[in-house]
Amino acid sequence: MKIPYRFKVVLMSFLAVFVCYIDRVNISVAIIPMQTQFGWSESQVGIILGSFYFGYMISMTIGGYLADKYGGKKVLGYGLLIWSFFTVITPAFAYSGLWLLILIRILLGLGEGITFPSWHSIYARWIPFDERTRSIAFTNSGIAAGTVFGYVVTALIISRYSWEWVFYSFGILGIFWYLFWDRYITSYPEDNQRITNQELEYIRSTAPSKSTAPKIPLSRLIKNMPFMAIAVATFCNNWALYTFLSYLPKYVNGPITSGGLGVELDSSLFIYLILIPSIVSIFSLLFGGFLADSLIKKGHNILNVRRSVNSIGFFGSAVFLYMISLQDSMYQVLLLLCLINLCSGICAGGFGVNHADLGPKYTGSLVGISGSLGMLAAISSPIVAGYVLEISNSWNSIFYICSSVLIFGGIFYLFFSSATKQFE
Repeated sequence: MKIPYRFKVVLMSFLAVFVCYIDRVNISVAIIPMQTQFGWSESQVGIILGSFYFGYMISMTIGGYLADKYGGKKVLGYGLLIWSFFTVITPAFAYSGLWLLILIRILLGLGEGITFPSWHSIYARWIPFDERTRSIAFTNSGIAAGTVFGYVVTALIISRYSWEWVFYSFGILGIFWYLFWDRYITSYPEDNQRITNQELEYIRSTAPSKSTAPKIPLSRLIKNMPFMAIAVATFCNNWALYTFLSYLPKYVNGPITSGGLGVELDSSLFIYLILIPSIVSIFSLLFGGFLADSLIKKGHNILNVRRSVNSIGFFGSAVFLYMISLQDSMYQVLLLLCLINLCSGICAGGFGVNHADLGPKYTGSLVGISGSLGMLAAISSPIVAGYVLEISNSWNSIFYICSSVLIFGGIFYLFFSSATKQFE
């Protein structure tokens, strides 16, 4: 049985997200020996971790527009090549000084910012409506898979070689990905010579969008509450997500006196505490995508499905985050981290796939603009966490902040979200 070509597009997009995240989270582990070597304060570490998202925020909007206008293949391909190069040269900039390291992190963010709007734009042209949520969920599972690989392999490389080799080896992986992407993937199914006529006709009749977007309705976006519901949910989700992406290794490694777990970087327990919750996240994202698609296929109202799974993700995660501060057992903390990722995965059919409901033709732009607004949280949360740690020397305050932000985001989405087309 021949595999449908659209599945190969999904697989290559998944790998793009995977590469994106291994290059993003590697510094979250590498920063531990780097901080010791260069003598950075906690607030300086927070600025280093947050600086990446300045560039990311800018290029998300630009990437979404370019992908909708000219096609996602070139935008994603060139973006990945650019950030892979910046990954390779990161050690040279780190040795040149703090501000040059911050500069290369901003440039790395500029390269990575095009990732999500680009493949969302491709999916709007390639993926039939009834496969959309599961395809997006599978691709988003590259976040967890990349995080697992990035955390674990970074720790292994550091323990056996040095932190510099993390950036050299991860950057080279992106070049190999590009060779296959450039040869086998096209922005539009009509341009692909390997797709069968039968599959092409099926995609043409069922894909959300069949044309390019003539312009971005920016003025309407800000006034449109369903779109703002997505943007606010993205911001709040990113606050918790990027706090943990940036600080989970430091939390596991942090001293018990400050609320950390006190696990050494070269310990197998360190790897397990990072690995197990991330594996749960991979499977829960896949489950969440299939759950939303199956409920919609059974005739349940699309908006009710979006709001229900989104509420499980936001409110469930908020409760379990708060409960971490009440635990004194490492195994109870591990269980709660797994439950947080389980809730987040069930949320896969919520705000994260709502863009194509509002405007299929503008999917890349909607993802890019809402993602750019959400990046304000990605910039702020590591910096805030760094200052909170420096001032209070306590991890509990970080958990309280994340929990409160998630509750607000869940309520806002519950009241203002929509599944009705807003942009023609």
